[in-house]
Amino acid sequence: MNYPGVNNYAKFVVAMESTMNVDSQSGLFTTESALHEQGTLLTADASLQAALGAFEVYMEAEGFSVNTRKAFSSDIRLLGKYLGIGQPVGEIGTKNLNDFLNWLLYERGVPCSQKSYARRVTTLKRFFSWLHQSGVLREDPSAAIIQISVTSPLPDLPSEEELQRALAVSSALRDGSGDTKPDARPHMLMTLILDTGIKKSEAIALVPNHIDRQDPDEPFLFVRIKNPRLRYKERKIPLKQTWLEILDEYLFQYQPTDTLFTCTARNLEYVLSDVGEAAGLGQGRLSFENLRWVSALREYRQGVEPGTIRQRLGLSPVTWRETKKKLDRLMARQVGKT
Repeated sequence: MNYPGVNNYAKFVVAMESTMNVDSQSGLFTTESALHEQGTLLTADASLQAALGAFEVYMEAEGFSVNTRKAFSSDIRLLGKYLGIGQPVGEIGTKNLNDFLNWLLYERGVPCSQKSYARRVTTLKRFFSWLHQSGVLREDPSAAIIQISVTSPLPDLPSEEELQRALAVSSALRDGSGDTKPDARPHMLMTLILDTGIKKSEAIALVPNHIDRQDPDEPFLFVRIKNPRLRYKERKIPLKQTWLEILDEYLFQYQPTDTLFTCTARNLEYVLSDVGEAAGLGQGRLSFENLRWVSALREYRQGVEPGTIRQRLGLSPVTWRETKKKLDRLMARQVGKT
């Protein structure tokens, strides 16, 4: 992949480090004065701090999401804390990066989850690859980074028997009893996640017209993604007629005017938690994330084509590789319990 170079965005100032004052105790820096050498290009002699500034310009121009920009910048600042924020980028080698990753895992004194570790490796590769492609570095020191596997624990998923108990609870809430009015939301929510495997952020963004019933025999859910860079996650997922019946009850009861769900994502987690508690499941075991895993595991166990599962979940090929490994481990664990 060719990354647009520094020249394509702005003639970034190498002299940035001379206009910044690095606090050797905290690693933080403050601007002393306005940048004064406009037109100077970034070179291998530029400090990590100056290169980060140029990288932030690049990320914003390329349309990186705000969260991604913040995470990548934070990771490079952490590298600066380890190597020194004034370290020239041309003097950073593969060994420095591998030592940094080892420090994150074993010496920093702060837990480093698999997700955080993988993201930081990605950050290093994007940052130094961009510097290389831009002509700042002759070679990419991140190309030979040692990929250390950090195994994260498997999710504690509810068993099929526990799920049936939870579904019985949500079904009873749907029917109502005595002075309790029927409430279709818990059952609609649970079956939606189990049937489609969508994420919490995707569920909370749904609007009623994302559910297409034009063909009565093949209704589907259209998962839309606002971020242009993540359009590959958009997908159509078949829906069951039985779920549509539950949905209609929910629509009649709640009368949503905008998004499908009339509450926050946190409140939806409370809905699931309450059902799980009533069904005798441990705290937190009936959650969006666990139901999404159950949905994927069911299809994987049934022999559904892995590519089909990946697309239904809206995962990139890279993310799917790690997800598939976990599904294999979950399958093995279930076999071991039988």
